[in-house]
Amino acid sequence: MHSRTAFFVSDGTGITAETFGKAILAQFELKLRFVRLPFIDTADKAHQAVRQINHTGELEGKRPIVFTTLVNMEVLGVLQNHCKGMLLDMFGTFVNPLEQELGIKSHHRVGRFSNVSRSREYAQRIEAINYSLAHDDGQSKRDLANADVILVGVSRSGKTPTSLYLAMQYGIKAANYPLIPEDFERRQLPEALLPYRKKIFGLSIQPERLAEVRNERRPQSKYASLANCRHEVSEAEAMMRREGIRWLSTTTKSIEEIATTILQEMHLERPTF
Repeated sequence: MHSRTAFFVSDGTGITAETFGKAILAQFELKLRFVRLPFIDTADKAHQAVRQINHTGELEGKRPIVFTTLVNMEVLGVLQNHCKGMLLDMFGTFVNPLEQELGIKSHHRVGRFSNVSRSREYAQRIEAINYSLAHDDGQSKRDLANADVILVGVSRSGKTPTSLYLAMQYGIKAANYPLIPEDFERRQLPEALLPYRKKIFGLSIQPERLAEVRNERRPQSKYASLANCRHEVSEAEAMMRREGIRWLSTTTKSIEEIATTILQEMHLERPTF
């Protein structure tokens, strides 16, 4: 059971409010329920949001925590005047002092992504996502020369989510290839990857955790057995060492930590979106 509810209210997608709010709330040992209320861009929608927030407070007996990135002052005023939750106006807290310090007015633009669909960076990100999907799990050997990074590792070691995160967040073209028993028998990387050793980064995982993950997909199979997982992980790590491939264990790391390490180790540029 959660002990409290946190709302993220925005006239855009709410991603900024949610990302910032969760980062702050992670500092506290609380079991929270998170509710995102995006596209609150009229006074009427704001009143609906207020009713939902206040009703939640009445049911739980505790004030909801409300993070907002509303820029429309009329809409924000509805929350300020009627919301019974703890209201944290992120733009008011940070943008207004910056305006005073810099001596210029902010854009007060609704939504971080309001004009992004026309930008070069946005097109780059969409292209990277399409590339990563096309080159997921060794599906395609074409156009590997244009990959920014090629992730390798045993099945279920985190290659696919990391590839997509790199594409979505940074516009990085990330292909990924599974290392399979045939590769271990040949004691060689997949042939298609040999010309691109410098682009390869390896992911590994503790065998015990790998067995847990695989058993969720194929329970009681040889594929998921601890003995097989230990063998595959051992062989994969030995191959990476022989080939001089940089690698890390994903066992206790978040996708964000894995991606950040790859960006640093591979010296990849990080575009701003």
